Amino acid sequence: MSVRIAIAGGNGRMGRTLIDLIQGNEELSLAAVTLAQNENVPEPAPVSAELYTHEIDVALSEADVLIDFTTPATIVVHAQACARAGVKWVVGTTGLDASEQAAVTAAAGEVAICQAANFSTGVNLMLRLVELATRASEGETDLEVIEAHHRHKVDAPSGTALAIGKAMAIGRDIDLDEHAVMSREGITGARVDGSIGFSTIRGGDIVGDHTAMFVSDGERLEITHRAGTRLAFARGACRAAAWLSEKPAGLYDMQDVLQLRD
Repeated sequence: MSVRIAIAGGNGRMGRTLIDLIQGNEELSLAAVTLAQNENVPEPAPVSAELYTHEIDVALSEADVLIDFTTPATIVVHAQACARAGVKWVVGTTGLDASEQAAVTAAAGEVAICQAANFSTGVNLMLRLVELATRASEGETDLEVIEAHHRHKVDAPSGTALAIGKAMAIGRDIDLDEHAVMSREGITGARVDGSIGFSTIRGGDIVGDHTAMFVSDGERLEITHRAGTRLAFARGACRAAAWLSEKPAGLYDMQDVLQLRD
């Protein structure tokens, strides 16, 4: 029996990619697609118009798992709706504030949730490599994260860039918030030892490029992931949904799905 999937934000770039992918997936079936209140069913619609709804509760009434790549503004409502309906939740929305993240964590007490900054298999392998490389590097190695995305992305640094920084911080056994340098401008002085720097690029239709740099005197190691299409993220989200369908309540991520934990 296939896992019934509701897609949040079916008219978005990721929503449309997920609709196409799920239709060819034997493990999953499309149960519902949500639209924003100001959106109409697209013409021509990629699936039956009857699957579209403006109401999250209606969408969840026919679903086992919600896949959600929308905006932080919807997170609290979706968290409460999934907990209320007993529907599991794949969360790919980034840029959450503390209260929005708290809503996700609270819902995980009721249903299984897989939350990740990036659902690409390649990126999650990169995160593991970054942590290992940081542990192996000498203390004086400078750590930098560079990310590039399309002109429409609204949060910076990207959730994936922050996840890379967190992997570096774990490898160094330090707190990212205390050591992150999010921007540099003007007379900044010398680089602070032990800091983790971030650089952000926005332009065109870049799907997502991320580089972790390990820079020391005489050598430089770079670990880079480049996404050419959103299919990598959609495939990972579908994989997470199938995996999540058999899990008890709790907060998981793609490292769990891919069994990359120690």
